[in-house]
Amino acid sequence: MATIMEGCQGRPRTPTITEKICPNCGEVIELFSIDTEVACEKCGFVAYNDQLSCVQWCKYAKACVGEQMYASLMAAADSRKRRRAG
Repeated sequence: MATIMEGCQGRPRTPTITEKICPNCGEVIELFSIDTEVACEKCGFVAYNDQLSCVQWCKYAKACVGEQMYASLMAAADSRKRRRAG
């Protein structure tokens, strides 16, 4: 799996971790800043990254993370925008 850190043209950053509570079962889900989504280990519910990274604005993003990861991150960003809009 490619990570955002490989080949980054910006300044190197250390991934951060966020904990979310699974709305399905209440289990803690650990989500790294370089993940687009993570399935709950207890029930399988998929949690999405609400704070996407430099991929949204960096001109090197597609080359940095690869076509598939870039598409996944951008789809997650679009989904988040739609949820916020209402």
